Amino acid sequence: MVLLLQSRPSMTAAELAAELEVSERTITRDALALSEAGVPVYADRGRAGGYRLVGGYRTRLTGLARGEAEALFLSGLPGALRDLGLADAASAARLKVSAALLPSLRDAPDAVDRRFHLDAPGWYQEPETPELLAPVAEAVWDDRWVSTRYRRGGGEEVERELQPYGLVLKAGVWYVCARSGQVFRTYRVDRFTAVAVGEERFVRDEDFDLAAFWAERAAEFARSILRAEVVVRLSEAGARRLPYVTDRAAAEEALAAGTRDAEGRVTATLPVESEEVAFSQLLALGAKAEVLAPAALRARFRDAARAMAEAYG
Repeated sequence: MVLLLQSRPSMTAAELAAELEVSERTITRDALALSEAGVPVYADRGRAGGYRLVGGYRTRLTGLARGEAEALFLSGLPGALRDLGLADAASAARLKVSAALLPSLRDAPDAVDRRFHLDAPGWYQEPETPELLAPVAEAVWDDRWVSTRYRRGGGEEVERELQPYGLVLKAGVWYVCARSGQVFRTYRVDRFTAVAVGEERFVRDEDFDLAAFWAERAAEFARSILRAEVVVRLSEAGARRLPYVTDRAAAEEALAAGTRDAEGRVTATLPVESEEVAFSQLLALGAKAEVLAPAALRARFRDAARAMAEAYG
């Protein structure tokens, strides 16, 4: 109730009751309790009346600085905070929030720390902080143009003037979603070879939704890399395991469109990144999967099976 009144000039009992999902009688009782506790809640009488705070009253929680408030929402990502240079700001924000809590709730942050930890990077890889993440993050926070040099997948370097809208941490890799001209694109931060943050600010498109943009681009990327096809016959156990060894969406679509024989085996055409990738993925299924086509991949599995039989006698 205090925070609501802090953010608006005044509110009627009906407005407060609707916002807080309580009765107007409860609002009247709580306003009296706040006043008795020393919070200067004033009630204006009459048709245009309502409740307001007087004397510029503020709770201690509003002592948060801007950087601390931004960092607070990332406090569950210690690695990301460290990469962005916000670890100290997050620590200060947590202290201020803890001080503003009721005594009975002040162990809440420690209770959460003991019970929840987010480890974003994938297994078997050592996460590295991109060298130029700091200036990119600075530009994102401040809505500033950046002049960049970017190394494409083939090694070619290109120059780009970008409006960096947001950062995404995916499996330990940092990406920046930025506007280049009139088009939004995604760039790996570790592929920037030069970043210069300009003085000029850009006007942010308020309709841009970072989470929705990333989800759409991630789905497009997953589909775009599946450039080859493999025809495979799977046992029931193999069909159950297939979504766990290859692209899940592609596997589920292939299984749904596949044909089943009298023995319960499913023959499906599976989109894959390449024959090389398909070999490593389907090899994990052992005899639960039989590659029917292409012929070269089938021959490779046959050779691998013979080599395994010789090795194991």
